[in-house]
Amino acid sequence: MAAPIRTFAPLLGLVAILPILPQAASAQPALAREAGERSPAERLDRGAVAVPAQTSGILVDWRLLASDPKDARFRVLRDGKPVHVTRPGAATAFVDGKGTPQSAYAVERIGDRAGPQPAMSWPGGYLSIPLVPPADGVTPAGEAYSYTANDAGAGDLDGDGQYEIVLKWDPTNSHDNAHTGYTGQVFLDAYKLDGTRLWRIDLGRNIRAGAHYTQFLVFDFDGDGRAEVAMKTADGTVDGTGKVIGDPAADWRSRGGEVPQQDRTGAKVLADGTKVAPMQGRIVAGPEYLTVFEGLTGKALATAPYDPPRYPGGNPTPEQLAAAWGDGYANRSDRYLAGVAYLDGRLPSMVFGRGYYARTAVAAWDWRGGKLTERWLFDSSSPGNGDYAGRGNHQLSVADVDGDGRDEVIYGSMALDDDGKGLWTRPLFHGDTIHVGDLDPARPGLEKFGVFEDIRQNGGLGSALLDARSGEVLWSKSAQEDTGRGLSADIDPRHYGEEFWAANSDRLFDVKGQPIGPRPRQTNFAIWWDGDLLRELLDGTTISKWDWQRGVATPLLAPEGLSANNGTKATPTLQVDLVGDWREEVIWRRADNRELRIYTTPYPTAHRFITLMQDPVYRAGVAWQNTAYNQPPHTGFYLGAPPSGGQ
Repeated sequence: MAAPIRTFAPLLGLVAILPILPQAASAQPALAREAGERSPAERLDRGAVAVPAQTSGILVDWRLLASDPKDARFRVLRDGKPVHVTRPGAATAFVDGKGTPQSAYAVERIGDRAGPQPAMSWPGGYLSIPLVPPADGVTPAGEAYSYTANDAGAGDLDGDGQYEIVLKWDPTNSHDNAHTGYTGQVFLDAYKLDGTRLWRIDLGRNIRAGAHYTQFLVFDFDGDGRAEVAMKTADGTVDGTGKVIGDPAADWRSRGGEVPQQDRTGAKVLADGTKVAPMQGRIVAGPEYLTVFEGLTGKALATAPYDPPRYPGGNPTPEQLAAAWGDGYANRSDRYLAGVAYLDGRLPSMVFGRGYYARTAVAAWDWRGGKLTERWLFDSSSPGNGDYAGRGNHQLSVADVDGDGRDEVIYGSMALDDDGKGLWTRPLFHGDTIHVGDLDPARPGLEKFGVFEDIRQNGGLGSALLDARSGEVLWSKSAQEDTGRGLSADIDPRHYGEEFWAANSDRLFDVKGQPIGPRPRQTNFAIWWDGDLLRELLDGTTISKWDWQRGVATPLLAPEGLSANNGTKATPTLQVDLVGDWREEVIWRRADNRELRIYTTPYPTAHRFITLMQDPVYRAGVAWQNTAYNQPPHTGFYLGAPPSGGQ
């Protein structure tokens, strides 16, 4: 284990931002834990919500918690009077045929001293959170840009049992690593569900904007009942109280020039045939930091040097950067991933990765007792780790794949054990998509489904299902070119387990890899939405039901005036079991970036599950969902149609 890294307080900033901070809530005691017991991610309230039902009346649904008795019964009150009592084991959802949007509902667990908890009323079927985008800007090259609401995370920032939303703002000139050019600054906001903005963090000019740069984690890392926010920072980052990290005057952006380029991405070819990469706007020098922010106020609590650095000393020549990471213009060195893992089985740790096309380095950090320390560092360039180079993905996943109570990090075609040592690696190389969960319930343990880009290196494989513990390839499908998309979800009740489809084939496959019919066109996200045990398709701003008999997708929800994120990825701002029962909510931005809308299901259900946010694999999936190429969260248990084919 690495020695603790020193921390330092950020310097006082010259410009204060958002002087609208809430009063601090009363201190919460640390969560009680037995030896070896995993601390809950947060202590949740009932999360009851009332919306117009799909047919008529009002649907009221609420959380079932892991702490509830198995035979827990609930009472629903309308305008202070009981209207329904559930049977033992019944769904935590009720359609009140006499209810109206003006009715006031509350839910209580029978025998719970806490008494009734009011339900949120969303008469339009969604909750609106108003937004104020950051001010427009102009780059040093004179290019104007504005802001778009982008990815979000969820966590209980104030310890009241209700989730808050942390939203990232991307400038309209954000760039992929392969592309040159200046970008505007990246901002993060925190919002309560009542629309209150708690703070705004400005990451400053020395953090470039784009899908591969800022991966932020929202989680209660020290178990005190309130979530922190952690991410990579740099000179000039301004925290939520107006204080500056590092040197506020530093500007490490490259003003121009070109460096030799070995790969094909973003290539510019000179008259003599030489490939070069333009450098304007890239950041390949200067200090790099990791900062933990207080979730309630956005205050920087601790900052440490980011590990691994792009190069010792921070200012490499293009030749040195290429020798360290594979190219001299930061296309490979500045691809970051992040996730949350219970590496000791008790409290969560931060996991930050750097690189995956060539060199792969992953560091684990702890926030304990007000100190930020590094737990371990894995580096494919270290002796004995060479087979782990080039095996990473555009995202990661986290799960306890070996059943020892401690999480592992699945980083594409490789996995790291909880102690930071390599668990397994397979020569399938880089990919754009991975899905980890109990995808095949007939097999013990968890599985990993993914698609692959390096067809020439991996033997012509476009997609494969692997055993998540050993990396054993259970089955694979060939491809002629880069397979950019793929999805795993139970969408056909005739076949036990999840179904799989990807861009390298027009077929849908069962858990054995056998074709069972045409695949859906939608390959982005899948969501539990309509009340049965199958998952629906979430693509762009539409939720659809897969009709397995006709092989077509039928829209269930397609609100107007909203936008998806991240270009052709067409991902939501966030998909998460945020309120209500076990069904998921989806958050989209309004097209003018002045509003977030949180949609919840209007459908009744006969099924009862503990809130998905108390399943470790799902909760970790929500934490890493904003990382690079966003992917939907999965559960660590099988949630799908039973072997009989029922829904």
